[in-house]
Amino acid sequence: MIAIVDYGAGNLVSVRKAIERLGHECAITSNPADVTKSTKIILPGVGHFASTQSLGQSGLRDAIGAAIARDIPFLGICVGMQWMFEGSSEAPGTPGLGVFRGECDRFPSSVKSPHVGWNQLEINAASRLFRGIPTSSFVYFTHSFRAPLLAATSAGCEYGGRFSAAVERDLLFGVQFHPEKSGEVGLTLLRNFCAF
Repeated sequence: MIAIVDYGAGNLVSVRKAIERLGHECAITSNPADVTKSTKIILPGVGHFASTQSLGQSGLRDAIGAAIARDIPFLGICVGMQWMFEGSSEAPGTPGLGVFRGECDRFPSSVKSPHVGWNQLEINAASRLFRGIPTSSFVYFTHSFRAPLLAATSAGCEYGGRFSAAVERDLLFGVQFHPEKSGEVGLTLLRNFCAF
C-alpha cells in the first residue's frame, strides 16, 4: 500500500487519482500507523512551509523518519520536497526533516514570484526517477521558494537562477513541481517511483 500523507496541505486527491490510474493501491492517511505499514510514502504539499509543523505534532514526522531508515521509498512533492531539507527561510522556526543539506529560500526580486506554470528541466542522465523522460521536458510548477543545488540534484530548472527541481539519493526522492499536473511526463515519473 502506498501511503499519501495528509497533514492538512497538498493536492491529495489529484495525487491519489494519478497513482490509481497507474494501477497501484494507495490511501490518503494522517495516521502514523498507516505510514509505518506502507510500502511507499508520498508527501504532497502546497502553501506555506509552516504547515509542515503538523507533521511533528501528529507523530507523522517520526513515522516517516522510521520508514526512511528501513529503506521505504519516499517521494516529497513541492513543499513536501522542501521539507526534506533542513528548513526554509519562509518559516525559520520550523525544522525540515534534514535528509538533504541546506535551506530553501525565496526567489530573487528580479523575477515574478510565485513561479507558476510550465518550465523546462535539465535532467541528470543518471537519474533513476526520470528514467525514460527526455532531458528538455516541461513540467508544472507553482512555488515561491526554491531548493538549492547540491550533489543529489537530479533535475535543475532555470528561473531567477538555477535551482533544484528534483533531488534523489538511494530511495529518497523529491520534486518541486507537481507530477500529478504535468501530463505524461508526470505520470512517467510517478510510474518510475512506484516501481522502486
